[in-house]
Amino acid sequence: MADCWVMWARGRSWRRCRRIQRRVVTLMALSAAVGVVVGFALPRVSPSIGESVGLTLSYGAAFEAMQRIFVDDGFGDQGYDRDSFDYRGTDDDGDGCDVRDEVLARDMSGVRFDPSDGCTVRSGVLDDPYTGERIEFVRGPRTSSAVQIDHVVALENAWRSGASRWDSTMRRRFGNDARNLLAVDGGANQDKGSASAAYWLPENTGFRCEYVARQVAVKLVYGLSVTSREKQAMSRVLRTCPGQTLPIDVSGTVDATVSRTDV
Repeated sequence: MADCWVMWARGRSWRRCRRIQRRVVTLMALSAAVGVVVGFALPRVSPSIGESVGLTLSYGAAFEAMQRIFVDDGFGDQGYDRDSFDYRGTDDDGDGCDVRDEVLARDMSGVRFDPSDGCTVRSGVLDDPYTGERIEFVRGPRTSSAVQIDHVVALENAWRSGASRWDSTMRRRFGNDARNLLAVDGGANQDKGSASAAYWLPENTGFRCEYVARQVAVKLVYGLSVTSREKQAMSRVLRTCPGQTLPIDVSGTVDATVSRTDV
C-alpha cells in the first residue's frame, strides 16, 4: 500500500496501483498452490521423479521392513553351489513327507494323495500366483513339471546376498524353508531363474506386492542383503500398495552370521 501512496503522490492512479497489487498477490498465491500440488502429485505420477528428489510415499509393514535390509552391491556369485542348499534333502517336521509334496498340498486345492504313503501328491488344482492361470496338476513323467516349486528368494540370489558365508546347516535350513517356497507355473518359474526383483516380477500384477513383500520378509529373517537396483525395484512395487503387510512373521530372525563355510 505504501508504494501506491508514492505513486499517488506522483500523480499516478491509486486504483490502478491497487489493481496491480491485487493481481500480484493472486499470482503469488496461485504459484504457491501449484507448487504444492506438483510437489505431491509428481512423485505419484512418476516414481523416478520421487526417487530423484528423495521422496517416498509408501508406508506400511512391508515398506518399512524393506528399509531395514542392508544394501550391498559388492557380492558376486563366485563358487555358487546349488547342491549345498540340499533342497528336498531334509524333513524338519519329521512326517516323512518330501518338502515338494508338502508345498503342493499347501498351495493347491482338491489335492489327492498316493494312498501308499499318504504324502505323495498325485493331483490337484493350482491357482497360479505368478500368471493368474488355473492349472490342473497331474503327477507324471510328462506332466509334473507343469507345477514347480519356486524359491521366492532364489538360491543363487541368496548366495550372492550372504549365503555364501553360511555353514551347511544354515544353507539346508534356507533351502527347505517352506516360507520361501511357492507352488507356481513351471514356465514362469523357468523364466524367473535366479533373478531378483530388479530383473523379474510375476506376470500377474495383482500378486506383485505380496511377492515382493515375501522376498523382503525372507531376506530380513535370514539377514540377506539387497543390491541398490533390487531395493529400487522393490520400492517401486510397494509404492503401489502402501498397506501391504508381510506374509510371514519376521519377529524371530535367524542368526545367519557365521565365521566359516562348512560345505
